Formats: sequence, structure tokens, C-alpha cells
Amino acid sequence: MDFADQYCHTASTLVDRPAETAFAFMRDGLKQTRWALGSWDRRKLADDLYVGTSLFNGRETYVRLAVDAPQMLVMYYVGPSPEALQPRNMARVVPGPVLGRSPGSCVVTLSTWRAADVPDDRWRLTCVSHKTEMYMIRHLIESGA
Repeated sequence: MDFADQYCHTASTLVDRPAETAFAFMRDGLKQTRWALGSWDRRKLADDLYVGTSLFNGRETYVRLAVDAPQMLVMYYVGPSPEALQPRNMARVVPGPVLGRSPGSCVVTLSTWRAADVPDDRWRLTCVSHKTEMYMIRHLIESGA
């Protein structure tokens, strides 16, 4: 597996559903409990603030969503407490026709940025996890879950 980019990782998947459907799924903080391996058993704390438990280390992870609907973009501010959130992850949905694909399809991409204090092993785990999460996301969206 290539981990050549030490600062940012992206993973994408083609989804056989309209972009609007995929975007509605990606912007739903509670639906992340079904695919975000670092924030399982997600609970809503406020309008845009959630907390879940990492399947990797058992620690709570707080997440605040910032949604840009016109761009079909969701920024996920992540951290160990509500006061320590950083904009580390982003989801972007691109409608199929923009990429020469069918109108009923889209591409969903997750991007994450590496903080200076993240060791190599944890960075590799993040990269592999996001690739796995793309399979989960595609299945959940396409199945209507």
C-alpha cells in the first residue's frame, strides 16, 4: 500500500445513486455511526456536535460537522473534546455527470490531513481505515440504509 503522501490521504468510491442521496447520507452525523470506524456508537450532543467511540482504541471522539450544501462538502472537525476540535476530515460528493458518468451516480471522496504528532503507524491505520470505510459508505448508500 502506498503511503507516499505523508500530509493528506484521499479515498473515493463510485456510488450508484444520485449525488443528492449520497450527500444527504454524508452530512448526517448519526449515520456515521454505521461507517466511521473511529467514532462508533455515535450520539448527538447538540445540533452539529456528536461523540462516538473509536473501535481502535476505545476512546471517545468528538465530531462537529460543517456542511457546505452548494459544494456538496462536509468538513468533520474531530478531537478528544468539544474544545479541541480540528478540521481533519472532509467528504465531497461529485455528481456523476460532472465526471462523464450517469446522472444517477456520483463519486464520494474522503480526505484527511495528518497532524504533526501522528506517528507513522497511526497514519497507516487511518489510510487503510478510510479505504475500508469507502466500501461501507457505498453499500449503505446504495442499499438505502
